[in-house]
Amino acid sequence: MTRVYLELGPKKVFACSLEWPGWCRVTKGEEAALDLLMDYVPRYRVIAGRAGLAFEPGDPVVAERVPGDATTDFGAPSIMPELDLEPLDAEEARRQVALLRAAWELFDETVAASPEELRKGPRGGGRDTSRIYDHVVEAERSYARKLDVRHKPYRSREDRDAMRAELTEVLARPWEPPGDTRWVPRYATRRLAWHVIDHLWEIEDRREG
Repeated sequence: MTRVYLELGPKKVFACSLEWPGWCRVTKGEEAALDLLMDYVPRYRVIAGRAGLAFEPGDPVVAERVPGDATTDFGAPSIMPELDLEPLDAEEARRQVALLRAAWELFDETVAASPEELRKGPRGGGRDTSRIYDHVVEAERSYARKLDVRHKPYRSREDRDAMRAELTEVLARPWEPPGDTRWVPRYATRRLAWHVIDHLWEIEDRREG
């Protein structure tokens, strides 16, 4: 069994795993979103493997539904489920952070191994590799502020790594409600991992064919 929640936007639905941060897919309709999530099991297994974790999910079971919004329809998860308020012990926090670190590693490797110019979308759109990278790392700096981790714009890769180190130190702590952050750790780790993984897969898809 794999616990998931559904974020129901006016037009699109996100299906997101509660235990495997970043394993989220969006499309039109609940069943289609669940099917698409399961289609990505082999690709997420690569991330779990890098983290040293076995990934053999069972059938998805919807544990919660939350109303989405315009951001959901735009293609980004936006609403925190109530189940993210469950207490988070140190072991589980470290496991989730390991998956986030694995996503970062694979994203960096994919960026380094990819051409600058990527195949365009059906309407000729889409960022090229360096712009995707810049977008991801700058978004992380914005997300980190929701956890009271604040860094100035990066001047080097070392600056980025310092921010990530501080961020993962915060996320690896055990947590119990009510807490004192805008994003609780379960949601923050999922949202960070989803953004990295979504663009990792985008680069992989757009550099082929």
